[in-house]
Amino acid sequence: MTRTRPCAARVLIVEDEEPIRDSLATAYRGAGHDVHARADGTDFEDQVDAFRPDLVVLDVMLPGRDGFALARALRERAEAAVLFLTARDDLDDRLRGFAAGADDYVVKPFAVAEVLARSAAALRRLGRIPATVQIGDVVLDHAASVASRDGTLLELTATEWRLLSYLAANRGRTLSKTQILTQVWGYDDYDPNLVEVHVSALRRKTEALGPRVIHTVRGLGYVLRP
Repeated sequence: MTRTRPCAARVLIVEDEEPIRDSLATAYRGAGHDVHARADGTDFEDQVDAFRPDLVVLDVMLPGRDGFALARALRERAEAAVLFLTARDDLDDRLRGFAAGADDYVVKPFAVAEVLARSAAALRRLGRIPATVQIGDVVLDHAASVASRDGTLLELTATEWRLLSYLAANRGRTLSKTQILTQVWGYDDYDPNLVEVHVSALRRKTEALGPRVIHTVRGLGYVLRP
């Protein structure tokens, strides 16, 4: 039994740097979200009205209207979580961002995994994604950042929790080691054996309480399913 929405949230990304925009779009889609990505704020209001985003990720320094102006425009027409991305981390800028309606603020350079975690927290606060996900007898409580199996709490490290959360968000979908490295650790240039080590540790803990739920798809990667 799996209790969760098939697509967790609608995410609108406005980021003028193509590598960052593409990386974020890939990451959010990999986490099960529906994504629209734009290079600037052209037709921003039309995008908001048509797409009805649950989360808007805004670069602060954009061509044309900046992220602060777009956030103010958003607040006039929709209730969505707002996550600002910026290369500037001084206090005045952060305060200006929160005054414009930011739910969170991430400074570049950043790890994609951190952006996803902050986004999920903002979406849960707004009730846009479920706080609890159940796959078979495995239950993830995102509000408390804990997991249990058949009612027994799993003693997970922070990395194991992120790994299990990512697998659960993509339950039934085979994920490559590169995808897992990118989403859980934030980089794709680590040794793929890092994934194997943590998958093995997570398996030991989950399989102590029941049959295997993290399966190997030979030559492709891993999949979580009951």
